Order: sequence, then C-alpha cells, then structure tokens
Amino acid sequence: MTLQPHITLRQGLHMPGKEDRWLSISEICEYLGVSNDTVYKWISKQSLPAHRMGRLWKFKKSKVDAWVESGGTFNKIYKNKDLSNMQD
Repeated sequence: MTLQPHITLRQGLHMPGKEDRWLSISEICEYLGVSNDTVYKWISKQSLPAHRMGRLWKFKKSKVDAWVESGGTFNKIYKNKDLSNMQD
C-alpha cells in the first residue's frame, strides 16, 4: 500500500493527491488565514505569486509557501526600516 501525500489547509480540508492543482482565491485565503482584500493587496503590492486566468486568480501552494517562507510582505514593508526596537 502506498500513501498519497496530501495538503492540509487551515480549516482541515484534505485533498489527497491534489498537491499540484491550482487553488482558488477562497482556498488560498482559507489556507493563509487572511481575507480576500489582503490577498488582492499582496498580489498588487507585494508580489504574491499568482496567475490570472480570465477573471479568476489562481495559486500554486508550493509557490505561495516559498513566498511566505522567504519573507513575503515583511521584506517589502520593513526593507528600509530600523528593526532593532521590534519585539519578538
């Protein structure tokens, strides 16, 4: 028996064998735990990796994960600011 990898989204949605499919705006919002407005802002101002397909935005989870792990919005927002006095 082989085990299939799966994606576990924030709300516990499991998608066995679907790790490479395109995610919708609502799925990426649920996965990241943010609103639609935040995702649209990140697309336009913070280079969130997304692809426009007609009127719809689609996302690859692996690319979004890499963007988050590399600093995502933090890099652009705080790039030129003094962070020495920030709390952990």
